[in-house]
Amino acid sequence: MIAAIKPAGANTRGLLAYLYGPGRHDEHLDPHIVAGFAMLGMPDPGRNPDATLTQLAHHLDEPVHLRNSEFGKKITDHVWHCPVRAAPEDRHLSDAEWADIAQRIVEAADIAPPGDDLGCRWIAVRHADDHIHILATTVREDGRRPKLHGSGIRVGDACRQIETDYGLRQLKKGDRTAGKRPTQAEMHKAERLGWDQTSRDWLQDRIRAAIPHAGNTEELLAYLEADGIAIKPRRGPSGDLLGYAVGRPGDLNKDGEQIFHPGGKIAPDLTLPKLKARLETTAPEEHPTARRQRPTTPWHQATDALDTLHQGMTDATHAQAHITARGELIEATAQKAPAPSEPNYEPLKGHSPAPSAPRSEPRTRPPTPCAARPATSPAPPPPLTAAPSPPYSPPSSGPRSSPPAGTRQGTTPTKPKPPAKPCTTSRQPPTTPSSRSSTASPLVSRATWPAEPWPMTSGPPSPTTPTTSSPTPPGRPSPPSSPMPKQTVTSHTSSSRKPLLVANSAPHTARPVS
Repeated sequence: MIAAIKPAGANTRGLLAYLYGPGRHDEHLDPHIVAGFAMLGMPDPGRNPDATLTQLAHHLDEPVHLRNSEFGKKITDHVWHCPVRAAPEDRHLSDAEWADIAQRIVEAADIAPPGDDLGCRWIAVRHADDHIHILATTVREDGRRPKLHGSGIRVGDACRQIETDYGLRQLKKGDRTAGKRPTQAEMHKAERLGWDQTSRDWLQDRIRAAIPHAGNTEELLAYLEADGIAIKPRRGPSGDLLGYAVGRPGDLNKDGEQIFHPGGKIAPDLTLPKLKARLETTAPEEHPTARRQRPTTPWHQATDALDTLHQGMTDATHAQAHITARGELIEATAQKAPAPSEPNYEPLKGHSPAPSAPRSEPRTRPPTPCAARPATSPAPPPPLTAAPSPPYSPPSSGPRSSPPAGTRQGTTPTKPKPPAKPCTTSRQPPTTPSSRSSTASPLVSRATWPAEPWPMTSGPPSPTTPTTSSPTPPGRPSPPSSPMPKQTVTSHTSSSRKPLLVANSAPHTARPVS
């Protein structure tokens, strides 16, 4: 439950017109009086159709008029207004419960002390389900004024007790350290002038931003005045500063005069005594821009810490501390740094990676001395052209038999060839098919080579596959009948490793050996 005491006013009839009117933000459906200083004979415009707002206003203002007529000095701030609202999640209270709440609040505020029949006149009007408005005239029946100093604190304590008694939402007690909330008039004025903040909020931000640049209160006021803020100091006869007030440029009253706000009204910690105590214990900043350019990312913070290492090298103790901290930073960086991400090569959808051929020996071996090989491969012989050759056809005589085991389909077993003499000084891997075919004739280079890598074995050569040649396109001259160098093609699909076919010097086809 929150009770917000409004500033004092002077028009009782005007406030009653609002309480019984249709409402500005909330619709007033059934405004009526739920409690008052004397319910008997009280005119209630919400229940009695013959009662008027003027009659109710005169009934509440009778002590005020009597005091003004006797003392001759008119009172202009005699209207006390306090809305009391429950939390949205609280249950709806009845008129009797609201009446008891209003009675306890006016007693805590010293409007109508308990057991005092000469207190102020007041009423509580309810025009919604969740709140009431308490209106009182601050002149007692004996003509004296009530003591309202600190009434807000007492009313707040009473609200905390009411929450406990009625089972409503519990709020914490205030410690009087928070800034004062802007009033509706200040918010409407800021909206009318196009300001993002109200005057007091704007001044509070400027004062707090100027505190780090000043060494005492005089420097603080000079800094604010240089920033364009209106300053109104209050000094004693000796010239000492006793207080201050500040004003926002363009914040004028109805007479066109500058409006000033005391430091204590802006924020509780911006009073002059608290500012003096704060400025005496802190030193002003030498480089104010360094605070705005302070590194924020971890990388900039690390580099900034390393840059400060060179500034503390004058003292051996500080230098050793910086070196130790730098070592710990490097070690922590190495431990916490994420591992470099490696590219993940995955086969495309619908494709499977080709299996790698088995190897009989590892890739890398220590080289051994061997006969010198030429630095460059010999130049290939001049291209030869061959006449068109008829396609190969198997012998027609004899029954057709299946090839022996270890041969590829479409090949014919041939006479074994004596194994090649191995190198006695070194074992070098054979050359790749591409390099072997570069030295052969064009007819042999057209053979289909296997996709597997070349085996690294020192035994007899693997079985061979037949070489196929393409017919020479028409219009190209036939090659001479000169012998060709032998070229052996090996196949890796044979498991018996027997020589199958040797491409002899025949210019056209490979014939089986009988």
